[in-house]
Amino acid sequence: MRPPVAHHHPARGASRRPSRFLIVEDEKRLAVSLAKGLTAEGYAVDVVHDGLEGLHRAGEGVYDLVILDIMLPGLNGYRVCAALRAAGHDVPILMLTAKDGEYDEAEGLDTGADDYLTKPFSYVVLVARVKALLRRRGQGAGASPVHVHGDLRVDTGARRVFLGEDEVTLTAKEFAVLEQLVVRAGQVVSKAEILEHVWDFAYDGDPNIVEVYVSALRRKLRAGLIGTVRGAGYRLETGR
Repeated sequence: MRPPVAHHHPARGASRRPSRFLIVEDEKRLAVSLAKGLTAEGYAVDVVHDGLEGLHRAGEGVYDLVILDIMLPGLNGYRVCAALRAAGHDVPILMLTAKDGEYDEAEGLDTGADDYLTKPFSYVVLVARVKALLRRRGQGAGASPVHVHGDLRVDTGARRVFLGEDEVTLTAKEFAVLEQLVVRAGQVVSKAEILEHVWDFAYDGDPNIVEVYVSALRRKLRAGLIGTVRGAGYRLETGR
């Protein structure tokens, strides 16, 4: 029998259809504290405390965002995230960890996470990251242009990317970085500009995080598609 899921519902008077979050965190006091805070913000929140149950719940496809700890019993957060992406789930994932270091962040992003927050963190920062992820997920509602550059096609409305006849699956953050490059194809886009548009004011990490995402895009698309202009930034090479 599966363990029960702790449900936290928004207070009376909140939005009738709130965004629904899943928190997968084995530190129970932290999980409950986050759930209470996010519920007060108007979200519906479910909480589980191990990786296997988190994978099962997130795989149901009913959540708008998953807050996922890395160090979990049963199945660690890296493996949960990788399994969700392999199964085709594109739900935004915010990873939490007590670890620190570029390697850990790169590994989390390589498995398909959309953002990364190191403990201890400010609750205000977490809420800002959550809202930014939801905002980016919802930006495809309008009729936006399709950008075509050689065999690359980026539909910024449907948030889909094709290379030739093949569709390429990107995380929300990867898509946001590519979008900044594709709308200014052939122009140099600086790291600072990418950070400003893709990350929000609450981001206080290493600006070299942009390099991690550009590297991921090169692996998923094609190495020569995104050029580096030393000391200036990056450029989508339209002739390649």
